Amino acid sequence: MTATAVMGAAAVDADSRWYRSLAKPRWQPPSWAFGAVWTPLYASLAWATGRALLKATGRRRRVLACSLGVNLALNLAWNHLFFTRRSPKAGAVGTVLLDASNADLLKRIVSIDTAAAATLIPYAAWCLFATALNTDIAVRNH
Repeated sequence: MTATAVMGAAAVDADSRWYRSLAKPRWQPPSWAFGAVWTPLYASLAWATGRALLKATGRRRRVLACSLGVNLALNLAWNHLFFTRRSPKAGAVGTVLLDASNADLLKRIVSIDTAAAATLIPYAAWCLFATALNTDIAVRNH
């Protein structure tokens, strides 16, 4: 989790000329809000998945670990798709894939531990918000 957060943050350059030049909606949060939101979201993701992984056994645990790995890879990939490739369109595709991964992760965890699954709801909701924001930016800057 920490590696995903650190590598993802390293790819983000909200002060770049390219990013500042993009047309963005008025409802976009200020740049500082993203770090303020992602820190507790990563903490909740770590707690919830750790708790579920400790309760799961055998194949169910292996599949959950794989689902988490895919989720973290997609989470990290967004930063590179949007900022490194400078492609809001690719970023939008990445967020949709992350949303699908979140649904899969939630489905797996709710069958193991409902409290852990409930803890993931803000993470999934923020990712849906990010999808709407990223898609809006992609449409405005096509």
